[in-house]
Amino acid sequence: MANIPIWPGSSSFAQVSASYYGTPSTWPPPTPFGFYDTDSQFQTDANKVANFCALRLGYPIENVELQDINFWAGFEEAVTVYGNELYAFQTRDNYLSLEGASTSVDVNNDVVTPTFSTIVRLSQQYGEEAGAGGNVTWFKGRLPLIPGQQRYDLAAWAEEEGIVGGIEIKNVWYQPPPAINQLYSPTLLAGQGGLGGVPPAGVYGFGYGYTNYLMMPTSFTMQNIQAIEMQNQVTLSNYTFNIVNNIISVFPVPGTGLTGEDFDGGDGLYYGIYLVFDFIKIQDRIDAAFADGTNKISNTSNVPYVNPTYSKINSIGRAWIFEYTLAKAKEVLGLVRNKYSSIPIPGAEVTLNGNELVSSSATEKEALITRLREYFDQTSRQSLLERRAAESIARVDEIKQVPMTIYIG
Repeated sequence: MANIPIWPGSSSFAQVSASYYGTPSTWPPPTPFGFYDTDSQFQTDANKVANFCALRLGYPIENVELQDINFWAGFEEAVTVYGNELYAFQTRDNYLSLEGASTSVDVNNDVVTPTFSTIVRLSQQYGEEAGAGGNVTWFKGRLPLIPGQQRYDLAAWAEEEGIVGGIEIKNVWYQPPPAINQLYSPTLLAGQGGLGGVPPAGVYGFGYGYTNYLMMPTSFTMQNIQAIEMQNQVTLSNYTFNIVNNIISVFPVPGTGLTGEDFDGGDGLYYGIYLVFDFIKIQDRIDAAFADGTNKISNTSNVPYVNPTYSKINSIGRAWIFEYTLAKAKEVLGLVRNKYSSIPIPGAEVTLNGNELVSSSATEKEALITRLREYFDQTSRQSLLERRAAESIARVDEIKQVPMTIYIG
């Protein structure tokens, strides 16, 4: 049987580290990755952790089939796992404030102050749908109306305009004259109505001569405006549209005999001969979803957290690291003992407890990770605010128990 190396009872991380980091190197690296090898506090604790794990595994009563580098590898992994869990929590808690920031920020040591930058960027898209914000431009289009033609192909219109990817209609405009223009007219003569008391088509009001008007109560004016609008809606042509599969149908069917000058809306767009509409380019909406993320935090993988500085980890974190290192040592020792599951002795054989160690290690590691995540969750910004609110309510309830005295002056 192979000669199984056992724990010698002591180690010197600083000596091995100096040998490795010297020039030239005369020793294998003390830890697999060397993340913390130059940290003096890590060097000191490495020897203590190795001794702690060996004693917890039964040394010196029982041999421990591990060497110092096994303990140190577990120690390095424990620190790294602790940092990973910590910074994964920090990323979740602060990502709304981190996204879009430079990847060169020192998030390990910076205090992240919550901002509304990402929230505003997200909420702007609601304003975009109303044409009041966002990062997609609204355009105004004109579709020539042809007498007698009711249906028009918007996709064909967009293609003729050189728009790639199609359009999305936001508004279709029909602008009738305001009711207030029909309520008061400078052409009215004395009395209600128009010439000779008979109002011309679509003209109503109270006037004297060309410039004088009889002031009526505002409520009466509002009722007249509503009456005019209802009258026009019921008795005059009802203009509307319908869009199905890029085909817009306009109602009523465009006729003849109207000139653009008669329907100039004041912006150079003639509502009598053109159908005017607001639209956005679909490709603009797609392109707006992507911004240049060069050297910026664009996802959780490039949030610039790095491995923690071991000497800055407090006693709470180090206690967890020590326990996790012990669990890793159990796992490695269990795997080693499984290789030599039974050792023959005179007249019998000894069965080693490799399986039990591996099983115990898995349980302990899972429990440690769960405990650490729960601890971090309890210190999240949301949890702390909820606790502060609960404390405030409890404090007010406590103050209510103070007797109220009556002061008589």
